[in-house]
Amino acid sequence: MAARMKPCVVRRGDGREQHGLAASCLRELRDKAGRALDIGEDGRPITLVLAEDGTIVDDEDYFLCLPSNTKFVALAKGERWSGKSAECRSTWLSEPADEVDSGAERWRQLARQLKGDLSNIILMSEEDLQVLIDVPRSDLAEELAQSQAKTQVLQDTLQQVLDRREEERQSKQLLELYLEALKNEDNILSKVAESESAPGKEMDVVDTGTSGAGISARTALSDQIFAVLKEKPAPELCLDSQTLELVVKEDTQALAAALGWDKQKAEAVQQACDQELCKRLQQVQTLHSLRSASRGKKALPCGDGLSSKRRK
Repeated sequence: MAARMKPCVVRRGDGREQHGLAASCLRELRDKAGRALDIGEDGRPITLVLAEDGTIVDDEDYFLCLPSNTKFVALAKGERWSGKSAECRSTWLSEPADEVDSGAERWRQLARQLKGDLSNIILMSEEDLQVLIDVPRSDLAEELAQSQAKTQVLQDTLQQVLDRREEERQSKQLLELYLEALKNEDNILSKVAESESAPGKEMDVVDTGTSGAGISARTALSDQIFAVLKEKPAPELCLDSQTLELVVKEDTQALAAALGWDKQKAEAVQQACDQELCKRLQQVQTLHSLRSASRGKKALPCGDGLSSKRRK
């Protein structure tokens, strides 16, 4: 059985000309993009990034999770994605620029992602889920070309996913508070024991500041992402999958310096983001497997019916 082809749109980072390509895997898309854009002919690999935010796409499973007609920017070796390319948005996207930029119309973009593949629910951030939940049912049903009854079921499902993430955040917060209390208790007991063994000895003050704090942290993360990482007790549940990937791929030392943390805390956040991203991708694969199995079962009664007629 031939692999399913995914339609995509690619262009160079410094150009307006775009090409529509169809590929069954990420490697095939790279090859076709290189030929269409005349790059990579010298044997050097090209890099594909999402035109929306510059997320590097180098994982086959992640590529399969992206919706149809996703926009990519192809970069030759040594080139880097620049957010300035968003200035070409009016010619790059099919929607009007004022509609894309409007926060009130963001739900339409999210609805189109779900219309292409419902498993994209797993890859959405909590903010995206809440946007779709707040949309009037009639408007969302019209955009999805579904009945209001099915749309209500969809919004209920979105609410359940949002509630589950909130429960996970609260559980993690309680666990962190408990572990912090145990740590403080151990510190108090150790200080008491040390003071009793050497009452005239002054305790040394340990500098917990990061040695690289004076070095400017070069990161690809925005101030908004830093705010989420600092303020949220479980930031990995508040970020969409593309942002999670950015955090995971960031240099740990640079991330720690930018946030004013020690390296261990930055590593812990990156590990949590990586685990959440893997969990979402596994859920997407499970949904695809269940969907394929369901389609196979639906085809069985038709075959049984034909065989019964032949027996008669």
